[in-house]
Amino acid sequence: MMRIFRCALTLATLLAPQTPIARAAEQTDLLLVLAMDVSRSMDQAKFLLQRQGYAAAISNPQVLNAIKSGPHQKIALCFIDWSGPFEQKLVVDWTIIDGPAAASRFGDLIAQARRPFYNSTSIGAAINFATAQLARAPFEAERQAIDVSGDGTNNAGPDVQFFRDQAIAKGILINGIVILTDIAFAPNPRHTNPPGGIEKYYRDNVIGGAGSFVMVAEDYNSFGRAMVKKLIAEIATRPGQQRSVSTMNAQARMISNSLREDLDAKRAGPHWITGRRNAEE
Repeated sequence: MMRIFRCALTLATLLAPQTPIARAAEQTDLLLVLAMDVSRSMDQAKFLLQRQGYAAAISNPQVLNAIKSGPHQKIALCFIDWSGPFEQKLVVDWTIIDGPAAASRFGDLIAQARRPFYNSTSIGAAINFATAQLARAPFEAERQAIDVSGDGTNNAGPDVQFFRDQAIAKGILINGIVILTDIAFAPNPRHTNPPGGIEKYYRDNVIGGAGSFVMVAEDYNSFGRAMVKKLIAEIATRPGQQRSVSTMNAQARMISNSLREDLDAKRAGPHWITGRRNAEE
Protein backbone atom coordinates (compact mmCIF):
# COMPACT_ATOMS: atom_id res chain seq x y z
CA MET A 1 0.00 0.00 0.00
CA MET A 2 2.82 2.35 0.91
CA ARG A 3 4.49 1.56 -2.40
CA ILE A 4 1.32 2.42 -4.32
CA PHE A 5 1.02 5.68 -2.37
CA ARG A 6 4.59 6.66 -3.21
CA CYS A 7 4.07 5.93 -6.91
CA ALA A 8 0.90 8.03 -6.91
CA LEU A 9 2.70 10.89 -5.15
CA THR A 10 5.55 10.80 -7.68
CA LEU A 11 3.10 10.80 -10.59
CA ALA A 12 1.19 13.73 -9.13
CA THR A 13 4.41 15.68 -8.73
CA LEU A 14 5.37 15.06 -12.34
CA LEU A 15 1.94 16.10 -13.61
CA ALA A 16 1.67 19.22 -11.45
CA PRO A 17 2.03 22.56 -13.27
CA GLN A 18 5.64 23.62 -13.21
CA THR A 19 6.40 27.11 -11.94
CA PRO A 20 8.75 28.75 -14.44
CA ILE A 21 12.07 29.85 -13.07
CA ALA A 22 12.44 33.59 -13.55
CA ARG A 23 15.54 34.54 -15.47
CA ALA A 24 17.20 37.90 -15.32
CA ALA A 25 16.93 39.77 -18.61
CA GLU A 26 20.16 40.24 -20.52
CA GLN A 27 21.78 43.57 -19.71
CA THR A 28 22.74 46.01 -22.46
CA ASP A 29 24.00 49.59 -22.50
CA LEU A 30 21.06 50.99 -24.49
CA LEU A 31 17.60 50.03 -25.71
CA LEU A 32 17.01 51.99 -28.92
CA VAL A 33 13.99 52.10 -31.23
CA LEU A 34 14.75 53.33 -34.74
CA ALA A 35 11.54 54.83 -36.16
CA MET A 36 11.61 55.57 -39.90
CA ASP A 37 9.13 57.87 -41.59
CA VAL A 38 7.56 56.20 -44.64
CA SER A 39 4.78 58.74 -45.23
CA ARG A 40 3.84 59.94 -48.70
CA SER A 41 6.35 62.82 -48.67
CA MET A 42 8.98 60.07 -48.98
CA ASP A 43 9.02 59.04 -52.63
CA GLN A 44 10.62 55.71 -53.51
CA ALA A 45 14.06 57.18 -54.11
CA LYS A 46 14.02 58.88 -50.70
CA PHE A 47 12.68 55.72 -49.09
CA LEU A 48 15.55 53.62 -50.45
CA LEU A 49 18.18 56.16 -49.44
CA GLN A 50 16.84 56.13 -45.88
CA ARG A 51 16.85 52.33 -45.82
CA GLN A 52 20.42 52.19 -47.10
CA GLY A 53 21.51 54.93 -44.69
CA TYR A 54 20.19 53.11 -41.64
CA ALA A 55 21.64 49.76 -42.74
CA ALA A 56 25.09 51.20 -43.43
CA ALA A 57 25.21 53.31 -40.26
CA ILE A 58 24.59 50.38 -37.93
CA SER A 59 27.53 48.46 -39.42
CA ASN A 60 29.82 51.49 -39.49
CA PRO A 61 33.14 50.77 -37.68
CA GLN A 62 32.87 53.99 -35.67
CA VAL A 63 29.42 53.00 -34.44
CA LEU A 64 30.67 49.52 -33.52
CA ASN A 65 33.59 51.08 -31.63
CA ALA A 66 31.13 53.23 -29.69
CA ILE A 67 29.15 50.11 -28.78
CA LYS A 68 32.32 48.36 -27.57
CA SER A 69 33.18 51.34 -25.37
CA GLY A 70 30.22 50.66 -23.06
CA PRO A 71 30.37 48.59 -19.87
CA HIS A 72 28.30 45.76 -21.42
CA GLN A 73 29.76 46.26 -24.92
CA LYS A 74 26.38 45.71 -26.56
CA ILE A 75 23.13 47.52 -27.28
CA ALA A 76 19.67 46.31 -28.30
CA LEU A 77 17.83 47.69 -31.33
CA CYS A 78 14.45 47.34 -32.95
CA PHE A 79 13.29 49.02 -36.15
CA ILE A 80 9.83 50.32 -37.02
CA ASP A 81 8.18 51.96 -40.03
CA TRP A 82 5.49 54.55 -39.44
CA SER A 83 3.11 56.74 -41.41
CA GLY A 84 -0.54 57.50 -40.57
CA PRO A 85 -2.36 57.23 -37.21
CA PHE A 86 -2.94 53.48 -37.48
CA GLU A 87 0.06 52.66 -39.62
CA GLN A 88 3.03 51.45 -37.62
CA LYS A 89 4.91 48.23 -38.23
CA LEU A 90 7.65 46.39 -36.37
CA VAL A 91 10.11 45.68 -39.19
CA VAL A 92 12.96 44.14 -37.17
CA ASP A 93 12.32 42.91 -33.63
CA TRP A 94 14.64 43.41 -30.67
CA THR A 95 18.17 42.31 -31.51
CA ILE A 96 21.46 42.44 -29.60
CA ILE A 97 24.17 44.31 -31.51
CA ASP A 98 27.56 43.32 -30.11
CA GLY A 99 29.77 43.19 -33.17
CA PRO A 100 30.03 43.30 -36.98
CA ALA A 101 28.12 40.06 -37.63
CA ALA A 102 25.03 41.06 -35.64
CA ALA A 103 25.13 44.60 -37.06
CA SER A 104 25.38 43.29 -40.61
CA ARG A 105 22.43 40.92 -40.15
CA PHE A 106 20.31 43.70 -38.66
CA GLY A 107 21.24 46.07 -41.49
CA ASP A 108 20.40 43.46 -44.11
CA LEU A 109 16.93 42.97 -42.63
CA ILE A 110 16.31 46.72 -42.82
CA ALA A 111 17.56 47.01 -46.38
CA GLN A 112 15.45 44.06 -47.57
CA ALA A 113 12.20 45.06 -45.85
CA ARG A 114 9.36 46.11 -48.15
CA ARG A 115 7.60 49.41 -47.71
CA PRO A 116 4.36 48.88 -45.76
CA PHE A 117 2.78 52.35 -45.88
CA TYR A 118 2.51 55.47 -48.02
CA ASN A 119 0.15 57.80 -46.21
CA SER A 120 -0.05 60.79 -43.85
CA THR A 121 2.42 61.75 -41.10
CA SER A 122 1.47 60.85 -37.52
CA ILE A 123 4.54 61.44 -35.36
CA GLY A 124 2.52 61.18 -32.13
CA ALA A 125 1.24 57.71 -33.01
CA ALA A 126 4.77 56.68 -34.00
CA ILE A 127 6.16 57.73 -30.60
CA ASN A 128 3.35 55.89 -28.83
CA PHE A 129 4.06 52.71 -30.81
CA ALA A 130 7.81 53.00 -30.18
CA THR A 131 7.17 53.44 -26.45
CA ALA A 132 5.16 50.20 -26.47
CA GLN A 133 8.11 48.39 -28.10
CA LEU A 134 10.39 49.53 -25.29
CA ALA A 135 7.90 48.24 -22.73
CA ARG A 136 7.97 44.75 -24.25
CA ALA A 137 11.74 44.60 -24.82
CA PRO A 138 13.23 41.27 -23.63
CA PHE A 139 16.46 43.03 -22.62
CA GLU A 140 17.30 45.63 -19.99
CA ALA A 141 19.34 48.82 -20.03
CA GLU A 142 19.75 51.92 -17.90
CA ARG A 143 19.00 54.04 -20.94
CA GLN A 144 16.06 53.86 -23.34
CA ALA A 145 15.74 56.00 -26.45
CA ILE A 146 13.62 56.53 -29.55
CA ASP A 147 15.06 57.84 -32.82
CA VAL A 148 12.48 59.55 -35.04
CA SER A 149 13.40 60.35 -38.63
CA GLY A 150 11.25 62.55 -40.84
CA ASP A 151 10.95 65.47 -43.21
CA GLY A 152 7.63 67.01 -42.19
CA THR A 153 5.27 68.06 -39.45
CA ASN A 154 2.60 65.96 -37.77
CA ASN A 155 -0.46 66.28 -40.03
CA ALA A 156 -2.69 63.43 -38.80
CA GLY A 157 -3.60 61.58 -35.65
CA PRO A 158 -2.94 62.38 -32.00
CA ASP A 159 -1.06 65.30 -30.52
CA VAL A 160 2.71 64.85 -30.74
CA GLN A 161 3.55 66.61 -27.50
CA PHE A 162 1.13 64.45 -25.48
CA PHE A 163 2.85 61.18 -26.39
CA ARG A 164 6.29 62.78 -26.27
CA ASP A 165 5.64 63.91 -22.69
CA GLN A 166 4.30 60.48 -21.74
CA ALA A 167 7.48 58.85 -23.01
CA ILE A 168 9.71 61.35 -21.23
CA ALA A 169 7.84 60.69 -17.96
CA LYS A 170 8.89 57.04 -18.31
CA GLY A 171 12.54 58.03 -18.59
CA ILE A 172 12.71 57.59 -22.38
CA LEU A 173 14.91 59.92 -24.42
CA ILE A 174 13.55 61.02 -27.80
CA ASN A 175 15.94 62.27 -30.47
CA GLY A 176 15.26 63.31 -34.03
CA ILE A 177 16.93 63.30 -37.40
CA VAL A 178 15.30 65.63 -39.90
CA ILE A 179 15.84 65.72 -43.64
CA LEU A 180 15.69 69.19 -45.13
CA THR A 181 13.68 69.89 -48.27
CA ASP A 182 14.49 72.77 -50.57
CA ILE A 183 11.31 74.84 -50.56
CA ALA A 184 11.63 75.33 -54.32
CA PHE A 185 11.06 71.59 -54.78
CA ALA A 186 8.60 71.05 -51.93
CA PRO A 187 5.19 69.77 -53.11
CA ASN A 188 3.71 70.76 -49.75
CA PRO A 189 5.83 73.56 -48.21
CA ARG A 190 3.59 73.95 -45.14
CA HIS A 191 4.39 70.34 -44.25
CA THR A 192 8.11 70.13 -44.99
CA ASN A 193 9.05 73.79 -44.46
CA PRO A 194 6.99 75.08 -41.49
CA PRO A 195 7.69 78.51 -39.96
CA GLY A 196 11.17 78.42 -38.44
CA GLY A 197 12.05 75.24 -40.30
CA ILE A 198 11.54 71.53 -39.71
CA GLU A 199 14.52 71.36 -37.34
CA LYS A 200 12.86 73.91 -35.04
CA TYR A 201 9.58 72.03 -35.29
CA TYR A 202 11.26 68.83 -34.07
CA ARG A 203 13.02 70.70 -31.26
CA ASP A 204 9.75 72.22 -30.08
CA ASN A 205 7.40 69.27 -30.57
CA VAL A 206 9.16 65.93 -31.00
CA ILE A 207 12.39 65.53 -29.04
CA GLY A 208 12.56 65.41 -25.26
CA GLY A 209 14.48 64.25 -22.23
CA ALA A 210 17.81 65.33 -20.75
CA GLY A 211 20.39 65.56 -23.53
CA SER A 212 17.90 65.15 -26.39
CA PHE A 213 18.92 66.59 -29.73
CA VAL A 214 18.00 66.96 -33.41
CA MET A 215 20.46 65.95 -36.11
CA VAL A 216 20.07 67.48 -39.56
CA ALA A 217 20.63 65.76 -42.90
CA GLU A 218 20.99 68.39 -45.59
CA ASP A 219 19.37 66.01 -48.06
CA TYR A 220 18.64 62.32 -48.40
CA ASN A 221 22.09 61.54 -49.81
CA SER A 222 23.71 62.79 -46.58
CA PHE A 223 21.27 60.89 -44.37
CA GLY A 224 23.62 57.93 -43.78
CA ARG A 225 26.48 60.15 -42.60
CA ALA A 226 24.18 62.06 -40.28
CA MET A 227 22.85 58.78 -38.86
CA VAL A 228 26.38 57.57 -38.08
CA LYS A 229 27.09 60.74 -36.10
CA LYS A 230 23.74 60.45 -34.35
CA LEU A 231 24.21 56.83 -33.29
CA ILE A 232 27.68 57.56 -31.95
CA ALA A 233 26.37 60.50 -29.92
CA GLU A 234 23.56 58.37 -28.44
CA ILE A 235 25.61 55.27 -27.73
CA ALA A 236 28.61 57.04 -26.24
CA THR A 237 26.60 59.08 -23.71
CA ARG A 238 26.58 57.26 -20.37
CA PRO A 239 24.13 57.50 -17.47
CA GLY A 240 25.17 60.34 -15.19
CA GLN A 241 26.98 62.03 -18.07
CA GLN A 242 23.93 63.45 -19.86
CA ARG A 243 24.68 66.86 -21.25
CA SER A 244 22.24 69.71 -21.36
CA VAL A 245 19.85 70.04 -24.26
CA SER A 246 21.57 73.20 -25.44
CA THR A 247 25.01 71.55 -25.37
CA MET A 248 23.79 68.50 -27.28
CA ASN A 249 22.00 70.62 -29.84
CA ALA A 250 25.15 72.70 -30.29
CA GLN A 251 27.10 69.53 -31.00
CA ALA A 252 24.40 68.36 -33.42
CA ARG A 253 24.54 71.68 -35.28
CA MET A 254 28.34 71.50 -35.45
CA ILE A 255 28.18 67.98 -36.90
CA SER A 256 25.48 69.08 -39.33
CA ASN A 257 27.63 71.99 -40.51
CA SER A 258 30.52 69.59 -41.01
CA LEU A 259 28.29 67.30 -43.05
CA ARG A 260 27.11 70.22 -45.16
CA GLU A 261 30.68 71.33 -45.88
CA ASP A 262 31.61 67.77 -46.82
CA LEU A 263 28.56 67.47 -49.05
CA ASP A 264 29.27 70.78 -50.77
CA ALA A 265 32.88 69.78 -51.39
CA LYS A 266 31.88 66.46 -52.96
CA ARG A 267 28.80 67.59 -54.81
CA ALA A 268 29.16 67.16 -58.55
CA GLY A 269 26.23 68.09 -60.75
CA PRO A 270 22.64 68.94 -59.76
CA HIS A 271 20.66 66.94 -57.23
CA TRP A 272 16.93 66.47 -57.31
CA ILE A 273 16.85 67.90 -53.81
CA THR A 274 19.50 70.19 -52.39
CA GLY A 275 18.30 71.11 -48.92
CA ARG A 276 19.26 74.35 -47.21
CA ARG A 277 18.95 75.60 -43.69
CA ASN A 278 16.15 78.07 -43.18
CA ALA A 279 17.09 81.72 -42.91
CA GLU A 280 15.52 81.92 -39.46
CA GLU A 281 18.52 80.06 -38.02
